[in-house]
Amino acid sequence: MASKMSSVKERLGFSSDNFAVGGLCKALLIAGLLLYLIILFQSNQNPNCPANHKLLSPFLKRDPISRTNQTSDDTPTDLSHLVFGLLGSEKAWHQRKAYIESWWRPKVTKGYLYLDKPPTRELRPWSTVWPPYRVSDDLTKLLQETKAQAPVMIRMVHGIMEVFRELKDNENIRWIVMGDDDSIFFVENMVDVLAKYDHTKYYYLGGQSEFIMSNFWYSFNQGFGGAGFMLSYPLAKALAKDMEGCLRRYAYFTSADKITFACIADIGVNLSPQKGSHQIDLRGDISGFLSSHPKSPLMSLHHFDGVQPLFPSMDRFESTRHLMKAANVDQSRMLQQTICYHRQNKWSFSISWGYSVHIYERVLPRSYLQNPIETFQMWSEMSNPPYYMFNTRVLSNDSCEAPHVFFFESIKKTSKNEIFTSYSRASPRGIFLNCSSNESRSAEHIFKIEVVSPATKRIEMDRCECCDIVGKVGNKAQINFRECMTEEIIA
Repeated sequence: MASKMSSVKERLGFSSDNFAVGGLCKALLIAGLLLYLIILFQSNQNPNCPANHKLLSPFLKRDPISRTNQTSDDTPTDLSHLVFGLLGSEKAWHQRKAYIESWWRPKVTKGYLYLDKPPTRELRPWSTVWPPYRVSDDLTKLLQETKAQAPVMIRMVHGIMEVFRELKDNENIRWIVMGDDDSIFFVENMVDVLAKYDHTKYYYLGGQSEFIMSNFWYSFNQGFGGAGFMLSYPLAKALAKDMEGCLRRYAYFTSADKITFACIADIGVNLSPQKGSHQIDLRGDISGFLSSHPKSPLMSLHHFDGVQPLFPSMDRFESTRHLMKAANVDQSRMLQQTICYHRQNKWSFSISWGYSVHIYERVLPRSYLQNPIETFQMWSEMSNPPYYMFNTRVLSNDSCEAPHVFFFESIKKTSKNEIFTSYSRASPRGIFLNCSSNESRSAEHIFKIEVVSPATKRIEMDRCECCDIVGKVGNKAQINFRECMTEEIIA
């Protein structure tokens, strides 16, 4: 019997030695825990014993942000948590102020405009509808010491530190947004996007160039400044602290955005690309690009001086104000592409909410219509493709593929908790052959399109909205937006 018990103990790994070792381990564990608690208690009682004592440092969670009056991280991000740093010149501001006026909200939006020199008499007194201005720091000594290749670019990067310097502890700023004086920001969409990120971590968000060679020449990993890039507070703090060292290391670079990207890379952070941030490295008529926006919240547009007015009957400044009429009612749907079909006439409708509607006299798949029509030209001449960071459709004279184009005209909210937008025909297509021999299927007689969408904000963008053509009377068509049904196929 004894031999059997001994055999069982051996198989189970029990022995008197095991028990002795186990008892010793328990005693050491308990003693170590008691010692840790005693040291922890003493460090809390003794003000001369720092919280990050070497004995305790492996067990203590370190706060990456050392700020006073930091409010709870559980509060949702809103516009008060953002500060904008807008870089410009005194000379350009005389004309470009209209761009900023279209989106800046006085006494609500926080930020500063950085000029290269004080404003002249024509700009004084400084209007209260503009961002407060600052004159950029004099960097003459640094420029001479580093023999910087592009002094203007050094000034622009240094602006990040100058914005950070303005912050007060009790402002609770979570994000610093850098842009140009001809950047237009859709601030509600920006807040919604930034709210999805942990602002206590290191984040660098921005948009790439649309022109593939701009990314190749500078970097596919940088955010382009005209589109605006966003820095979480901890990253902005680290970047501001290292600003002089950064500018000395990269004084030979000739691009502000590349210097910024390189300095951020030295901190160990990479770009999180945003498809709704647009540098607009394009030329000419960008209506084809804006009519097929990617399924992402529209955050910014840039380079308005380098493209035609967004609306053909207006100048550039009127166009931006007109676009913001729709954005001020519902930014969540701004430029979002919705597609539906009129089966009887075999028409395809492509709606870029708040901007344009296209009618095609043929049923075309969404996979085709989501590619922008190449109404625009390259930023810089190239002999061989690819030219862009996205697929495109070429302009066509085929009456089945060339759209009838309608532009945003007016917007209003209704008593039924709906938003009513109207779009009017831009001009005749100039194509005299119809897609079908059946004259009744032509869309040439349509001159106005009315779109009814819910007044509720779209929170999730995992899927586009669907729509129905609910009326076609005389020269007018009416379309209603709705959420797509479960497993609904848009075809």
